[in-house]
Amino acid sequence: METALTRLTGVRHPVVQTGMGWVAGPRLVTATAEAGGLGILASATLTVPELRRAVRAVRSRTAAPFGVNLRADAEDARARVRIIVEEGVRVASFALAPTRELIAELKDAGVVVIPSVGARRHAEKVAAWGADAVIVQGGEGGGHTGEVATSVLLPQVVDAVPLPVVAAGGFRDGRGLVAALALGAAGIAMGTRFLLTSDSPVPDAVKARYLAAGVGDVTVTTAVDGLPHRMLRTELVRSLEGQGRARTLLRSLRHAAAFRRLSGTGWAALLREGRAMRHGRELSWGQTLLAANTPMLLRAAMVEGRTDLGVMAAGQVTGVIEDLPSCAELIASVMAEAETVIRDLPGR
Repeated sequence: METALTRLTGVRHPVVQTGMGWVAGPRLVTATAEAGGLGILASATLTVPELRRAVRAVRSRTAAPFGVNLRADAEDARARVRIIVEEGVRVASFALAPTRELIAELKDAGVVVIPSVGARRHAEKVAAWGADAVIVQGGEGGGHTGEVATSVLLPQVVDAVPLPVVAAGGFRDGRGLVAALALGAAGIAMGTRFLLTSDSPVPDAVKARYLAAGVGDVTVTTAVDGLPHRMLRTELVRSLEGQGRARTLLRSLRHAAAFRRLSGTGWAALLREGRAMRHGRELSWGQTLLAANTPMLLRAAMVEGRTDLGVMAAGQVTGVIEDLPSCAELIASVMAEAETVIRDLPGR
């Protein structure tokens, strides 16, 4: 299936695997790329040297195009951009809107720039700065999310910007792909669906917890970091929702110390990041520290398998996913179902 997304990125199918921290490593990205989709390597939870090694690991395993997801507000963002350019990565995606300067640097090197946005005005801004496409996540998506459903947000953005638009939030199969195409998208991006594959590095016990969850077990909470965050309602979430500020601050300090040791980030850098996150938001310092160290909460579940202590970001589709296919099986089934649905549409 050829769309503006496949032409832009060089992949065979208009399906994107999102850059999930601790999940979207070389193994998952390679499997997605080999299956014909666009795999996105998560870099926020990697040091700069680790990112270069991860890019080279993917490159050694596949000749297919893939991308790297960046945090535009990271202090070392430019160093990460240099790695993308030097290593010949095809696509750069961003969890937050990149600056005009970062977009220009990447485009000058021939890298395709695809920021993720959650509102029409954000799409308009990055389009004016030269982005090549945008990923639009509706409120159904996992992790930090907004309030507007994909079915409402997607056509708004499609009508507002002259770029290929990729739909995210609430997708898992070929019917969803066809629906997104009908609303004007050039493809779909999926996070939770790729997390729940046999190629995902997430521990089996964590995958089992996801598969056992119903739609009602997925919640949006501000208790973790003061921002709307869609995840499974775990023991940690219940605990945080019932805690006072003092206990939240103590827990935050412990996670901050652990993240600092793991990442090599200094206390000064953590505090600067915390201040940036706190700017313009009504967050306590405990919430601010949790926001700066949410990667550690994710790591507890996604790497260590601690479903009792970790954060488990989850899209609403979690409640209707029942199997663990390989990436090749998943993408093949999505495309086969999409073709069948299109063929059987009345008036086709």
